[in-house]
Amino acid sequence: MKLTDPTSDAVLKRLRRARGQLDGVITMIENGRECRDIVTQLAAVSRALDRAGVKAISGGMRDCLNAEDGDVPEDWEDEMEKLFLSLA
Repeated sequence: MKLTDPTSDAVLKRLRRARGQLDGVITMIENGRECRDIVTQLAAVSRALDRAGVKAISGGMRDCLNAEDGDVPEDWEDEMEKLFLSLA
């Protein structure tokens, strides 16, 4: 399953935001910032990546359900379940 342009754009936007946050964490470590502040920002990066994953999966689900030809792969449900579990 490929991502459609609207879904791809949304996922990329979230990933770019996460990349910016991660760059900030690296700078914090290089500048000797407090551990608590670093861990807080790492948690934010992790959440941003999780949201990007959920957006990719939900977009894929929507695209499969809205397929014009009605052709939904047989293993679609299993594939979606595995993808969701991979984010847990």
